[in-house]
Amino acid sequence: MNVRQATIADLPGMQNANLTNLPENYIFRYYLYHALTWPQASFVATDASGRKIVGYVLAKMEEEPADGVQHGHVTSLSVMRTYRRMGIAAKLMALSLRGLADSYGAKYVSLHVRKSNRAALHLYRDTLQFEVEEVEKAYYGDGEDAYAMKKDLSLLEDIDLHVEEGDDAYLIEAVENLKLSEDGHIIKN
Repeated sequence: MNVRQATIADLPGMQNANLTNLPENYIFRYYLYHALTWPQASFVATDASGRKIVGYVLAKMEEEPADGVQHGHVTSLSVMRTYRRMGIAAKLMALSLRGLADSYGAKYVSLHVRKSNRAALHLYRDTLQFEVEEVEKAYYGDGEDAYAMKKDLSLLEDIDLHVEEGDDAYLIEAVENLKLSEDGHIIKN
């Protein structure tokens, strides 16, 4: 398994994974626009041969954010069924979040997820610590509602700054001060 930044040559494989797995599909030109405009935001996972795309994340920066804050948006995430439950989606998302923050200065990342997609909701909310901002009624073409979710990326910058400075005391204190729920999730103050 190999996970790397997406290239233009990967776009047909990304589109194939999208068509195979998801009801929301995009024209090829949309993938191309993402790849050319925000090349450090999208990533692919390939099989052992490196030739077959088995997962991807397609992300971008919001061009005219309504709130005036520079932020990213995950357009689409998909992993082929036989490659699920291997941590691929989480790894793709982590790389994309880092790319959006480091390359484009994203302060947060937004995404939408179907209310019925329990596996994706678990990944975003429980694993990646996204928060549900609101429910958007009839967001999808078939009328299903979506959770509008958001993840603040400022913590990435804060931790990175202390790592770069070798501030072990800060990092130890930050970890010690984390409050965890009974099921092991971080409780925000």
